[in-house]
Amino acid sequence: MSATKDIPVNIYLESNPNPNSLKFVANFMLLPEGASQDFPDIESAENAPLAKELFQYPYVKRVFYMSNFITVTKDENVEWQEVQNEVKKHIVDFLQAGKQILIQAEFNNEASEGDTEIEIKIKEILDEYIRPAVEQDGGAISFHSFDEGKVKVLLQGACSGCPSSTLTLKAGIENLLKRMLPNDVTEVEAEGV
Repeated sequence: MSATKDIPVNIYLESNPNPNSLKFVANFMLLPEGASQDFPDIESAENAPLAKELFQYPYVKRVFYMSNFITVTKDENVEWQEVQNEVKKHIVDFLQAGKQILIQAEFNNEASEGDTEIEIKIKEILDEYIRPAVEQDGGAISFHSFDEGKVKVLLQGACSGCPSSTLTLKAGIENLLKRMLPNDVTEVEAEGV
């Protein structure tokens, strides 16, 4: 996915509950609706030229793409006021040049043929009630697994390492799933945080 040189690139900034993450929102879609890509380090950004370039800044610790935004997570020893304009300019220049943010992108579809009835219900609840709020905060959540009452989810983008993610996970996601699926879900935990 890339911008065209004919479209002016406008980026605005949005803060989120993670003080080390900032959302850089574009005036056009960067990825197909519902698709996301998370880059926790430079090694994972091999097919993501923009993320790879952003990792050249010593303070950039994570890059996340979704819909029309890029969430950048910085080192906690640097203040956003010191670096946000530098990151924004880099993103604008990259997109204005019409470069692709991903090379050979493959997007995972949440639904799979082997899903049980309860897994399908869990994914539907995550999609309808949880995903929009998490995306609003510059992150993503995806179903990881379900086993004997325990739901595991994967938190990405601003949610990964966010101080309030545990509260969101337990007070929000776990309570909602327990309330909507009382005979099936007993616990929710994050995988790979």
